[in-house]
Amino acid sequence: MLAAPLPDNERERLAALRALLILDTPPEERFDRITAFAAQEFAVPIATISLVDAERQWFKSRVGLDVCETGRDESFCAHAILQDAILVIPDALADPRFADNPLVTGAPHIRFYAGAQLRLADGSKPGTLCLIDRVTRQLDSVELAILASLRQLVEEELHAR
Repeated sequence: MLAAPLPDNERERLAALRALLILDTPPEERFDRITAFAAQEFAVPIATISLVDAERQWFKSRVGLDVCETGRDESFCAHAILQDAILVIPDALADPRFADNPLVTGAPHIRFYAGAQLRLADGSKPGTLCLIDRVTRQLDSVELAILASLRQLVEEELHAR
């Protein structure tokens, strides 16, 4: 398992994330509607709004997961926030960054991951809207566009806080 390196702007990114005053807050219907729709639209068992904190990823909203956070070192989302394009991992077992990840080799048995980076007004990326499946798959251009649109809805809700 390869833990993601820290973004160049990590200190500023964490400050922007914490300024949202969203970490460890109760579920909110406005976010839960988006993850529920994403899970249904993409027919995936798991969809989350994941916020990458210093040592963990915390799920503001989640469908199909019982846990509310995981370690940042095993986080797919920590890799996703390092790039601009939606990160798609068609088969986590075939990707050296994730093949021996405990979230792949054990519950929830991730095979497919797609993470759309959330962006704040200052350009920082506090986390992702992500889709997870237990089988390999791809996203076509239409599906990528839908995921990007859903990401924008999450960003609008973050900005409205």
